[in-house]
Amino acid sequence: MIKANNPKLTSWVEVGKDSDFPIQNLPFGVFKTNNAGPRVCTRIGDYIVDLYTLSNVGLLEGLDIKKSVFLNKTINKLISLGKEKTSQLRERLSDILNKEPNRWQGIKTATDFLRPVSSVELLLPLKIGDYTDFYSSIEHATNVGMMFRDPENALLPNWRHLPVGYHGRASSIVVSGTPIHRPKGQMMPKGADNPVFGPCRLLDFELEMAFVVGKPTSLGQTIPIEEAEDYIFGMMLFNDWSARDIQKWEYVPLGPFLGKNFGSTVSPWVVTLEALEPFRVAGPVQDPEVLPYLRSKGEKNYDIQLEVNIQPEGSAGKVVSRSNFKYMYWNMCQQLAHHTVNGCNVNIGDLCASGTISGPTPDSYGSMLEISWAGSKTIEMPDGSERKFLKDGDTVTMKGWGEKDGVRIGFGEASGKILPAL
Repeated sequence: MIKANNPKLTSWVEVGKDSDFPIQNLPFGVFKTNNAGPRVCTRIGDYIVDLYTLSNVGLLEGLDIKKSVFLNKTINKLISLGKEKTSQLRERLSDILNKEPNRWQGIKTATDFLRPVSSVELLLPLKIGDYTDFYSSIEHATNVGMMFRDPENALLPNWRHLPVGYHGRASSIVVSGTPIHRPKGQMMPKGADNPVFGPCRLLDFELEMAFVVGKPTSLGQTIPIEEAEDYIFGMMLFNDWSARDIQKWEYVPLGPFLGKNFGSTVSPWVVTLEALEPFRVAGPVQDPEVLPYLRSKGEKNYDIQLEVNIQPEGSAGKVVSRSNFKYMYWNMCQQLAHHTVNGCNVNIGDLCASGTISGPTPDSYGSMLEISWAGSKTIEMPDGSERKFLKDGDTVTMKGWGEKDGVRIGFGEASGKILPAL
């Protein structure tokens, strides 16, 4: 076991019982203030750790990481150092923050590198060159197929044979807290003969997670499934906002376009695969057996609890979905192996999103499309209003965490408020 993952470790920095960020997490992000930044940081409890300042005072000596790496507006350069060096960095941070006596214990009184997270602005931590969205939840794909195709043949013939995906728009991925304007586009109203143009009427969220590519490949190179984890640095929460009426009219024959590319929201922290190691579980049985290049061995799914809260403006919020990343039919290794099997190259910072994560019961569905069953059901909110899809002023907040042996490793939030169309 990685020493930094030891569930018995505690920190001299106060960490609340329900915090996503104990000493065993130590994710990576980027912050700025009015007087400093952007800079690379990690987080413990309600504090960020300024890694540039930590390096500047000599606390990272011997790690062979130049302090200039931390004086960046993304973590891409840090990731490019490789997992061996980033693992060493997490181990050193764990030593520095450990409550038990160690060689760094004297620094507890010199905490210039600690800042309350409430005093800083967290930024999009990655330069995202490309983004791929998969469609890897069998429950979600089945629900959509039942609603819009033949309920007896809900899955398309290829679905159990390969991880379906499409190339999304990286430029409109934003960090948690960034508002999203309701998109405009063409729609075909039910019973109409001609399309209309205007603001989307059926705005939706999609509960997803995304993995960050941590190692580049060359054009023509493939990533064997047994090596795929070497190319995955960590994970983030991901909300793939969706305009269902725009999507429905445009998606034949080439798939999602304006119904998806107006905005996607990610959490500000990249949680390493190392920190998520305790939450590995087996995935569902794949039937029929997949082709050899997609056959993964061992536990490749992760037990990460997920929830979605909708908060109307001026009102209390309501949790409308509780799901789990462990439900995914296609795992991340299979997704990456399939993505590159044709020789498609990937780069550091590329994102691959899971697709909507739905579970087997209605309370675990990962989109309003499913929760309202295409608008045939309503959800009552605390202020007495009802929802089939999202309204202007609604704030959607996604959370995710794993919990084992008394340790909770989480991702913070992926949150965004819906503003009226421009």
